[in-house]
Amino acid sequence: MPVLLSPPEAAALLPVPGVRLGVAEAGIRKLNRRDLTLLALDQGCTVAGVFTQNRFCAAPVQLCRRHLDSGSEIRALVINTGIANAGTGEAGMLAAQQTCEAVGQLLGVGAGQVLPFSTGVILEPLPVDRLIAGLPQCQADLAAEHWYAAAHGIMTTDTVAKAASRRVEINGKTVTITGISKGAGMIKPNMATMLGFVATDAGIAEPLLRQLVKDAADESFNCITVDGDTSTNDSFIVIATGQSGLQFNDAAQPGFDALCAAITGVAVDLAQAIIRDGEGATKFITIAVEGGKDREECKRVGYAIGHSPLVKTAFFASDPNLGRILAAIGYAEIDQLDVDNVRVWLGSEGEEVLVAENGGRADSYREEDGARIMQSPEISVRVDLGRGAASGKVYTCDFSYGYVKINADYRS
Repeated sequence: MPVLLSPPEAAALLPVPGVRLGVAEAGIRKLNRRDLTLLALDQGCTVAGVFTQNRFCAAPVQLCRRHLDSGSEIRALVINTGIANAGTGEAGMLAAQQTCEAVGQLLGVGAGQVLPFSTGVILEPLPVDRLIAGLPQCQADLAAEHWYAAAHGIMTTDTVAKAASRRVEINGKTVTITGISKGAGMIKPNMATMLGFVATDAGIAEPLLRQLVKDAADESFNCITVDGDTSTNDSFIVIATGQSGLQFNDAAQPGFDALCAAITGVAVDLAQAIIRDGEGATKFITIAVEGGKDREECKRVGYAIGHSPLVKTAFFASDPNLGRILAAIGYAEIDQLDVDNVRVWLGSEGEEVLVAENGGRADSYREEDGARIMQSPEISVRVDLGRGAASGKVYTCDFSYGYVKINADYRS
């Protein structure tokens, strides 16, 4: 069961003028499940994205980068689940190209104006004939209100759909932001998430949007880990339709910071939802590292803790075996770290206890306090490195029996 995460409500997901979504059951890997999603964009939209750093990146990722770099106006996104179309060589690239061509013919746009996305099993061929056969059903289903269906249409091992939406007032204009994401395992993005899509009706010039999507990813999807594995297909896309009448061409314009904060807020909601629905997760853990020389070393410490199977299994067992956290800090490859200056706290539900300081266990720490906090479904670990003013956060979950079972049975 997800950790303190409720399914989205369809009525709460606000339409974004300029974006229509349609979903189909194409039978790409399994029958009778929504596995194909189409987003049709009006003319005048700007689109930017960040993608996996995995060297075995999937064919659709390569094609997305190519189409975005070409400068073509993006008019459609197509997403299939079930098969990742990764590790598929020339045949996989041809399948991605055929997908774009089919979408282009259907919508009357160029193949280079289509961005393809795939998620699912790696090293298996994409049944492009089934995908193309399902596209007319997607087209017939296109509607601005179909974010809820689209959130379900991009799921794989997710147990709950992930979506977020908000409206903000900026410079006298009402701006809408809505997004969806998917992911529950193979989550340690090096830029984004498994898949994430956010749209706003604000207008954002392409150079600004490219920087915004990177910054938003760094504060959200680049702060999460379920299992330390970086997917071959990670993609995070932001779409700006401009139909609110609010246009930003310069980062110095009044209101742009507020828009960035709102888009980043939606991205954080979507990223945290992935962790709360992590495969087999029973605990949601925030690791806040402060007192670093720079943000990079704070994130390095956060990920060392968040990746540790020993730390994560201790959280699952509600066992305050907190020396494992110190060990993870120690192997995080922080040059000249003085462990006597490091302090560690454990917290939940407004309570926080000092666990370690001066190179060892804090005199005030009591095992029963740690055990009580570890029972909570939502826990915080705070680390002060005592060597600077930088900070960073990482969000993770525990490792349970469920994670092993889900991944052992993934292809069954």
